[in-house]
Amino acid sequence: MSYEFIQVSQDEGVATLTLNRPPMNPLHSGILRELGAILREVDGDPGTKVVIITGAGDKAFAAGADIAEMVQLTPMEAYAFCHITREAYEQIEKLGKPVIAAVNGLALGGGTELALACDFRLAAETAKFGQPEINLGIIPGAGGTQRLTRLIGLAKAKELVFLGEIIEAGVAEKIGLVHKVVPAAELMSEAQQLARRLAAKPAVALRMAKEAINTGINLDLHSALTLEIQNFVTTFTSDDRREGLAAFLEKRKANFTGA
Repeated sequence: MSYEFIQVSQDEGVATLTLNRPPMNPLHSGILRELGAILREVDGDPGTKVVIITGAGDKAFAAGADIAEMVQLTPMEAYAFCHITREAYEQIEKLGKPVIAAVNGLALGGGTELALACDFRLAAETAKFGQPEINLGIIPGAGGTQRLTRLIGLAKAKELVFLGEIIEAGVAEKIGLVHKVVPAAELMSEAQQLARRLAAKPAVALRMAKEAINTGINLDLHSALTLEIQNFVTTFTSDDRREGLAAFLEKRKANFTGA
């Protein structure tokens, strides 16, 4: 796979997608379309078990939307841009494989929103997060008022969105925005280690668990529990379910194949 704005590498079932517009890796319609296309390819590739998204260089994961593009947009063009972004970010959520954001620097505006769409968020100590759109006379348009609120709660989300302040990685970890903060030099190693742990898990069960959690959170409890049962039953169609239960009874390590 070769793309203009994103570098793609594969290693033992882990696909690493590097946003490649250094030093700030701003998000414009081109990079977002590429991201969606890559994720569709990855979803259909049985050899890819886990995805890592990071940014090129050490300054930024993604320092928000490309303002040079944004300033030219008409209201209808802004609407179309939001839908391009939404499609790419929802592709991350719908991907039947875990996605890890390795946040190596500034993650502002659309960069924070990109990380929010991922299943795991690891951050370098030098990383910073924020939804500063209010300072430009606009609001977040790619999940900052919705995914952020569901993740960290109403009060903290309002604080970040209304004030538009930028927070350090340690603060982001404290409020539950990121899972773990590590030294910058160890970020990709930490992300790869987590990816390999996830890649060793049964693929069908991972897919069903992700769907149950991501979809169920937006349903009433009764409907969400029904979805959980349906996904639970689906895991019984997999070879890995048979292997996992047999390995438990035989007191040995399971050898999952992804089938």
